[in-house]
Amino acid sequence: MNKLILHKTTRLGHRLLRTPFIAAGLSDAGCRATGWISGGLCGAGSPGTGWGKAAIVGTGLLKTGLLGAVVLATGLATGGCSGAGETKTLSRPNILLFLVDDMGWQDTSVPFHTERTPFNDLYRTPNMELLAAAGMKFTQAYACSVCSPTRTSLMTGMNAARHGVTNWTLYHNQSVDRPDDLLDFPLWNVNGLQPAGCDSVERSVVATTLPQLLRANGYTTIHCGKAHWGAVGTPGADPLNLGFEVNIAGHAAGGPGSYLGEKNFGNAERGSHTLPWGVPGLEKYHGDTINLTHALTLEAMAALDRARENGKPFFLYMSHYAVHVPLEPDHRFYARYKAAGLSEAEARYASMVESMDQSLGDLMDYLDRHGLTENTVILFMSDNGGLSAEGRGGEPHTHNLPLHSGKGSAYEGGIREPMIVSWPGKVKPATVCHDYLIIEDFFPTILEMAGIKKYKTVQKVDGKSFVSRLLEKKSTDAGSPSSDERDLVWHFPNKWGPAGPGIGTTSTIRHGDWKLVYWYCEGKKELFNIREDIGELNDVASLHPDVVAGLSARLGNHLRSVGALRPSFKSSGSPAPWPDENK
Repeated sequence: MNKLILHKTTRLGHRLLRTPFIAAGLSDAGCRATGWISGGLCGAGSPGTGWGKAAIVGTGLLKTGLLGAVVLATGLATGGCSGAGETKTLSRPNILLFLVDDMGWQDTSVPFHTERTPFNDLYRTPNMELLAAAGMKFTQAYACSVCSPTRTSLMTGMNAARHGVTNWTLYHNQSVDRPDDLLDFPLWNVNGLQPAGCDSVERSVVATTLPQLLRANGYTTIHCGKAHWGAVGTPGADPLNLGFEVNIAGHAAGGPGSYLGEKNFGNAERGSHTLPWGVPGLEKYHGDTINLTHALTLEAMAALDRARENGKPFFLYMSHYAVHVPLEPDHRFYARYKAAGLSEAEARYASMVESMDQSLGDLMDYLDRHGLTENTVILFMSDNGGLSAEGRGGEPHTHNLPLHSGKGSAYEGGIREPMIVSWPGKVKPATVCHDYLIIEDFFPTILEMAGIKKYKTVQKVDGKSFVSRLLEKKSTDAGSPSSDERDLVWHFPNKWGPAGPGIGTTSTIRHGDWKLVYWYCEGKKELFNIREDIGELNDVASLHPDVVAGLSARLGNHLRSVGALRPSFKSSGSPAPWPDENK
């Protein structure tokens, strides 16, 4: 471990790289190409250079890579951008947003709890350890309980109750809600996220996206990996229509048909694309023994090679498909876990986690080799809790302990995520933040890191920047919430599928140490003190009726204010009561 830390110290020893601010235009080409535009412009509504596709060229320079986390590369210098359209030659940070799919709070050798757990000793993530040693670890970072709501919030800054993409998306105008005996589910935005100006796609949310704003302010924007924003056939299915100049392997589906090159990454034949689960755009690797996570990492580095030639800062959204099912081994790491006695499913899963971490390390090495480390901010994040209801070895609902349950659950195991931010020269190494935050907060934070202060969006942004937390201008004691006791809200008027603790049709609010979970079908309210009971083992609603009433009112008022949808009862057709209407 000492050797690894020394390596990271070397990484942080580079001088600040200075790159110019260059404005970029946006166009309506994406919507017109797919036939969805009706009047108005798609994108920012301004004529520009088009969305542009870049050729995908592989590289053999790096060792390997896989899924993982959210990495934001940003090296904000003093001054920033002052005034609309004005350019500066002061440093504009690169941004590497490294997002892992379905990675649980405990799926790492980095402890996010107050003490190490057996899971921290099981999983091997040395590069996450390096990142944590170089930056700030967040112990109470939250996302939604399933993927599409999280990814829409990330790109728009909107809470899921407001944007209405409350379950995962796939086919045009088709809901993935499982049937329920008692409830009918609302007409939520099954077609997902669409770019500003594309208002002809029904049941979707239209927004000015994070990459659109970054691109308009001089960034080269690169998408690599899982997209999962718009339904099949809609403009939002293609990242090129959402502000990215380069799209590597992103499309409408939220999982890969296979991680194995031998299986063409889920495509039926070499050189083909098989809907819905075949991964597109990686045909050069079809039939090879390479793992998908490794292939994506190689392609991301090739895209960075090209981006470095244009003199602009880059935004790389490294969005791995891992560790989403199917559980398939990365053979570079699989044998060690089988030798350790893990079950087949768990050995595969652990190899996928290490593969993700290797990708993180390969990208960190890339930054190091090219003198980019000091001017790059890395944000590591997951999109929902770790899978535990089905498909894993061992006892269900236990894979995120001490957190209760897992993916799809309103309990902490479904929504609390591993998060790390490295910002050389800004964030003190090896620091920890115990304040809570939520996924939509990344939107204003990244823009602030990039020095983008004056921007307009067609949507109302709910997220709050956590830059002050990174700079330690505000802090709290271990286990406590943000000092201003802000409300966090989760809204899931849907039915995911698997059954389990906290999995159901719910709305949830956290205020300070208190967390209220409201169940629409039964009208039940559960109350937990997260500071005292991180495992949510003790429902204390009956002991604190005043707290329940207060949180119910706050939750109900918020849901109504943002136009949230709710289910209805099949027996009467009447809408289920809001939390504060059900006494």
